[in-house]
Amino acid sequence: MREPAAAPLRRTPQQARSKARLARVLEAAERVLVADGVEALTTTRVAAEARVSVGSLYQYLPDREAIIDALATGYFARLEAAMDGLVRTASAGRWADPVGVLVDEFAAIYRTEHGFRALWFGSGPTERTRAADRAHKRRMADGVRRVLLALGLAHDDERLTRSCLAAVLAADALAQEAFRRDASGDAALLEEAKVMLRGYLAAIAGRG
Repeated sequence: MREPAAAPLRRTPQQARSKARLARVLEAAERVLVADGVEALTTTRVAAEARVSVGSLYQYLPDREAIIDALATGYFARLEAAMDGLVRTASAGRWADPVGVLVDEFAAIYRTEHGFRALWFGSGPTERTRAADRAHKRRMADGVRRVLLALGLAHDDERLTRSCLAAVLAADALAQEAFRRDASGDAALLEEAKVMLRGYLAAIAGRG
């Protein structure tokens, strides 16, 4: 299993109490993000929401960018864990509609991850978050590659790696538009995404 990128913390909590405090801070940051957007993620606002001192927050998250980066790291890790679970499921049996499974599974996650959507659509991603997102998409593409191999639908080579990244980038763009239109995901657009990706999968599988 691939290791997700480490959260951009000033220091890593060691004791259970410190870990619980950091978790409470990040939960508070997510509430602020969902309620008022990326621009509201100031250290003062988050500390007040978490009911901790600003000095305590500074031990781990020294500024707004660090808060954004830490939230993004958590979201990416959850999505990648879901992909790892799908790889295990694919290894255990056949899927009649691999594209449908993948699109539906991640659309369901996006519906419940309100903070992820708020960050996804936010206007202030940091340079570190943008770099982390690029790395995240490569890891998600590798997950798609492993699903296709587990299902016996593709031959593993450099072209497959490139094709899976292209599929993830296209699916991400369509999903963003679908969830911009509707908080539950525009069903018609998600279905069109499936049609497009099924055609691409057929082309990948046909390479022999």
